[in-house]
Amino acid sequence: MPTRPGDEAARELLVRRGDYNPVVDGWLAQAFADRFGHYADLATRRAAADSLPDQVRAHAVLLAALARTGAPAAVGELEFAGRLAQAAPDATRALAAWLARVLVPADPVEVGAGKDGAK
Repeated sequence: MPTRPGDEAARELLVRRGDYNPVVDGWLAQAFADRFGHYADLATRRAAADSLPDQVRAHAVLLAALARTGAPAAVGELEFAGRLAQAAPDATRALAAWLARVLVPADPVEVGAGKDGAK
């Protein structure tokens, strides 16, 4: 489901009412990392970065870094990213920065190819 303007405010309303579910943060983090829905717009992402909680932003940064590795992930396989972000947002961002520095995304054309690009 794509994100829409006002989703951050709706999250805050759920928190205030006591109806909050952590699944919402995972959904927002994934959409933010994927630049999906209204997060496809750069200005919207910048505005959301100020309104989303630190844990959600850290979760999104780690998901984006993991996606850049090129490694496929099954549904639910990256749940640890959300738990890490909730427990330690700074450590989550540090892990994302490390991944960005040391891992180069796999190019599907080059995977398993020899020096000349042939398999």
